Amino acid sequence: MALTGRTALLAALGSLPVGILAPSWTGMLAVNAPLSLAILCDYALAAPVRPLQFTRSGDTTVRLGDSAEVQLTVVNRSRRRLRAHLRDAWPPSSWRPGTEQSASRHKLTVPPGERRRVTTFLHPTRRGDRRAEQVIVRSYGPLGLVARQGSHQAPWTVRVLPPFTSRKHLPSRLARLRELDGRTSVLTRGEGTEFDSLRAYVPGDDTRSIDWRATARQSAVAVRTWRPERDRHILVVLDTGRTSAGRVGDVPRLDAAMDATLLLTALATRAGDRVDLLAYDRRVRARVQRRAAGEVLSAMVDAMAPLEPELVETDARGLSATALASAPRRSLIVLLTSLDAAPVEEGLLPVLSRLTQRHTVLLAAVSDPHIEEMASARGTVDAIYEAAVGAQAKARRRQTADRLQRRGVVVVDATPDTLAPALADAYLALKAAGRL
Repeated sequence: MALTGRTALLAALGSLPVGILAPSWTGMLAVNAPLSLAILCDYALAAPVRPLQFTRSGDTTVRLGDSAEVQLTVVNRSRRRLRAHLRDAWPPSSWRPGTEQSASRHKLTVPPGERRRVTTFLHPTRRGDRRAEQVIVRSYGPLGLVARQGSHQAPWTVRVLPPFTSRKHLPSRLARLRELDGRTSVLTRGEGTEFDSLRAYVPGDDTRSIDWRATARQSAVAVRTWRPERDRHILVVLDTGRTSAGRVGDVPRLDAAMDATLLLTALATRAGDRVDLLAYDRRVRARVQRRAAGEVLSAMVDAMAPLEPELVETDARGLSATALASAPRRSLIVLLTSLDAAPVEEGLLPVLSRLTQRHTVLLAAVSDPHIEEMASARGTVDAIYEAAVGAQAKARRRQTADRLQRRGVVVVDATPDTLAPALADAYLALKAAGRL
């Protein structure tokens, strides 16, 4: 039996001596028999909690930043009217700070043998799976003096997906892609392209493009023109190791990398290319392979939703071997990782040649805009010291990027807000140059 605030108020007013709050029922009856009898009757008329049944329905997925609705149906199988306060318990990250009290608590009345439905509105603040913990019910009697309390399990899972905030950049990149498709059919030449047409030779053309049979049939030298090949393979590799846990502003590096992955996937599939995903640190954390163009984006969103950075050093050799196994033919490997000197020099550089021998490699990294602010700071002694530290950090990143570029790697180093469009631009530039 749970005594309510109303019972305590009666005791405070003198209608019920404080002794009524003692755990002994004999003591309660001896102090004030009429009110004790009312309490016993109120308790007896309160609907039991154990026979209640709970079922759930509603949203199973929601994008981070949006709200989800989960319905909880309460079935009263007892012969008494249920007057209850109900708490639908979820993890703290299921709500915005300060809103859990109002969002998770419900008041309802259910007649005998009937059912009622309440709706819990979730506003998740983190990616991943949010699982309902339990339903806590406090059933009151008609007078509200006492209550029965119990808990039930009502399983339900809502997967919180990456928000894909870079979607706003997709229309402009698609427009550039359409322009590129129209222009490259007559301008692009080189390895990895499809034959389009013949035209007259001009100085500077690759002599390997000369069509000698066509030249023999006419007075001018003819060269073959090419168009970008469709159905090229792109493997996006997400580094989920220790460096991906670093926060730049309010966003972990891994989340910025995911957003860039989604924009690249949406753009590349519209271009007719096939995109696969590999998330790796010391083992494979997620993989998306051989999905149809209409399914790949949703499959990637679902696969990336539960990913969290692992506080371990990434095994660069294992990552390289797994990437090579996932891309048996010539591909574009997009590696989203850190550009810090130590992880690159000690881990990536020794195994980089295994990737660049067979594939085109593009490395994308998240830079900290605060470093740029530090480098431009002036006015005080502390600001000058900060500027020196910021300039040194920028110089180290440039040196690391230069070393990678000398090995044939395309490097994209951008802030979280600009990484996704910068990666998309780099993909379009490779496509325009005929390197895909």
